Amino acid sequence: MMVNNSTPQYIASVVEAQRQLFKSGATLDLAFRRKMLQRLLETLDRWEPHLADALWSDLHKSYEEAYLTELSIVRGEIRNHLCHLGSWAAPQRVATPIKMFPSRSRVVSEPLGNALIIAPWNYPVQLLLNPLVGAISAGCTAVLKPSPYTPNVSATLTEMIRATFDENYIAIVEGNREVNAELLAHRFDLIFFTGSPSLGRKVMSAAAQNLTPVVLELGGKSPCIVDKSADIELAAKRIAWGKLLNAGQTCIAPDYLLVHQDIKEQFVEALERKFRSLVGRKPQRSKHFVRIVNERAFDRLESYLADGVIRFGGNRIREERLFEPTLLDNVLPEAPVMQEEIFGPIFPLLTFSTTEQAIEFVNGREKPLALYYFGTTEQGDEVIRRTSAGGSCINDTIMHIANEHLPFGGVGNSGMSAYHGRASFDVFSHRRAVVTTPTWLDLPFRYMPYRLFSLVKKLL
Repeated sequence: MMVNNSTPQYIASVVEAQRQLFKSGATLDLAFRRKMLQRLLETLDRWEPHLADALWSDLHKSYEEAYLTELSIVRGEIRNHLCHLGSWAAPQRVATPIKMFPSRSRVVSEPLGNALIIAPWNYPVQLLLNPLVGAISAGCTAVLKPSPYTPNVSATLTEMIRATFDENYIAIVEGNREVNAELLAHRFDLIFFTGSPSLGRKVMSAAAQNLTPVVLELGGKSPCIVDKSADIELAAKRIAWGKLLNAGQTCIAPDYLLVHQDIKEQFVEALERKFRSLVGRKPQRSKHFVRIVNERAFDRLESYLADGVIRFGGNRIREERLFEPTLLDNVLPEAPVMQEEIFGPIFPLLTFSTTEQAIEFVNGREKPLALYYFGTTEQGDEVIRRTSAGGSCINDTIMHIANEHLPFGGVGNSGMSAYHGRASFDVFSHRRAVVTTPTWLDLPFRYMPYRLFSLVKKLL
């Protein structure tokens, strides 16, 4: 199935229509925003079977995994916004210093305006609709751009959005990178992009032409540190699960393993057992094992197998785009598999002798989107204190994204800004400072020729 490119004429007309709608003030009313959030929630319920079918067609993603990692997260986000929108949008009183008496100060949240949301293929429902929740909640309009690499999902989302919203409010545009370039040539008030760091640079460069703020949710090589104090069996189980979700095609998947040398062999044996317990000895028979998105990605993963010694796995079925969970040992830090985000079920393994050594290894590379530590909580806190990452878990993987009350985002090469919950509302909003000064008193001290300046100076 191929995705048809939306025409430049259509894109221009939609952008202009949304600009005019926002200028009219139609999206400002909180009742309108709640109504649109509720409409999206009801639409998600109706379209759930179609979205699940499309995810199965494009990625071989089971209904259970589709619900857990995509649909339920969007539902939770919508409900959180419906519950808290009133308090988030309310003006916030702030203190006013005595030097400004009798003025009062507050912060008002106002929508940024017309937003562009570009989503990737790996979680094509969640990563398109979750930012949309923030846009609606904040009072923005939005142009949505799903990935062409999951064409069935793109087509289903297009039909769903067009059946739910007027395109002068929420529109959806399909197509390849030429369409992305066409969209980025237009002026928006915010661009929300999820994808690779290389594409993030292009988005940021295009946004700079119009001084448009950007939210970049990127990726990187998220380390998974397994210290000698770790519960080996539980660590192996949670790490295997985190890597198997979406066949490792997850921006916060544990990308590589740093295992203490004293427990290496025990951990390798446990990890192989846990992989097999989750998807069996023949993963092709498991309905819960996702396929690689396309042949190009399959070829890239296959090339990594030369970068180390295969301890287990390595089998693959090209015609099914199936790649077995694979552990690579004896990997050099400069090998290609350690330079690029893997985005697949391959685990390179390196060892360390002290926690200090592991910290130095992580800090010697770009800041990751996630960092995972397995060991004592106290040591985990120390690792987090001395490293930097978009988000982290101690004795777990992935789960920080499941809490809609936590901000989700990258740092440095792994992205900028964050969303989810209140952070989603804030990222699509401008926090506007407002000072209100009454007319019943007008102190003369601030006016030229600055009488009683010595007294005023003491107050400043």
